[in-house]
Amino acid sequence: MPIKKELASLKKLREQYIAKGIISAADCYISSAKGSLLTDNQGKEYIDFGGGIAVMNIGHSHPKVVKAIQKQAEKFTHTCFMVNPYQSAVQLAEKLCDAVTGDFPKSVFFANSGAEAVENAVKIARYHTKKKGIIAFENAFHGRTLLAMTLTGKVKPYKYGFGPFAPEIYKIPYAYCYRCPFNLTYPQCDIHCAENLKDFFIKEIDPENTAAIIAEPIQGEGGFIAPPKEYFQRLKTICEQNDILFIADEIQTGIGRTGEMFAMQHYNVIPDITLTAKSLAAGMPLSAVIGKQEIMNSVHPAGIGGTYNANPISCEAALATLNIIESENILQQSKTLGEQIKTKLQQLKAEYQIIGDVRGIGAMMAMELVKDRKTKTPAPQEAKALTQYCFDNGLILLSCGVYGNVIRLLMPLTTPNSLLNKGFDIIKKGLKAIQKTS
Repeated sequence: MPIKKELASLKKLREQYIAKGIISAADCYISSAKGSLLTDNQGKEYIDFGGGIAVMNIGHSHPKVVKAIQKQAEKFTHTCFMVNPYQSAVQLAEKLCDAVTGDFPKSVFFANSGAEAVENAVKIARYHTKKKGIIAFENAFHGRTLLAMTLTGKVKPYKYGFGPFAPEIYKIPYAYCYRCPFNLTYPQCDIHCAENLKDFFIKEIDPENTAAIIAEPIQGEGGFIAPPKEYFQRLKTICEQNDILFIADEIQTGIGRTGEMFAMQHYNVIPDITLTAKSLAAGMPLSAVIGKQEIMNSVHPAGIGGTYNANPISCEAALATLNIIESENILQQSKTLGEQIKTKLQQLKAEYQIIGDVRGIGAMMAMELVKDRKTKTPAPQEAKALTQYCFDNGLILLSCGVYGNVIRLLMPLTTPNSLLNKGFDIIKKGLKAIQKTS
């Protein structure tokens, strides 16, 4: 079948058989991927600055991961760990407990997706503390299942029409310094957004009924918002003073994205429970809840579980991923890449007034587009136009943010300088084109 006819046929079949609630950012069908490059079924190549939404930190189809998957698939693909356990899940749990900071015994619960990890972390926190209230943040994203969606801080498209929502969920402002919810300026604000939690306990929920606070170290879908270092330190202290667990949602920030294995290390904060997924298994579905052993082990036998949890192929892919991060010095690559990205974004900001803010940590960086730097009016249409321009010119680029005006960078941490430079050249040309028409 000719290429154009094949594409048209796929689009027609998709329209007929794929639910319309599922959308795709790029209008192409990928046939192969390697490193930082994608190739569609028409033979067109794309530089990948999206990484499958932070999933491909070590690059697409890394040979060691492919080999691990093939080898395990030849042995067995499923027995259900709750029925017939296997070695790889136990080995992976040990490695994750070692990777998460904290000089105390830890235990792991495996699931399949980030949302499942969130749901189970909340279940475990409530079970352990015998308290029901959960505090989350404005702008947050924790998933699309009922509880995770309730924790999420954006209505459209994630929550619109899907209520009623889960009870005992409370929202507080996040440290969004560029758009401070209290109209203050850092550092003169003395981290008022964290201290505000004490007032929240008076007005909204008593700490005696609060089981946990769940936070992303850098808000992902919310716009790559990275708080000042003191922010989480203050919150953690308040949690400790009130016997409240601190849950770090590292689903997008973890596995080396920020230059550390987990982003909370930048804040010198040790969570009670850490969540990871996305890049953990290099594209295979796997998530993990890693927490203090006394918390994790408080749940009665069979109180948590799932048929596909700790799938053996996913576990082997994750073991290979962790080996690659160590043997190929991926954390240092992440730091170096992050410095390069930050420099390039700052240069673009100096040249294009549409960029209001550049922020992030390590290789988790973003630029917020605004119509006017003084008013900070969001520019979502311009962000959409930029991602479309980049796609048309061979670059996959993703937007995010509660206003849809943030351009985020999530390329593989192994992206070579040649592709990094080529990708930024496309972005620069796109910004120039947008600024002309806006």
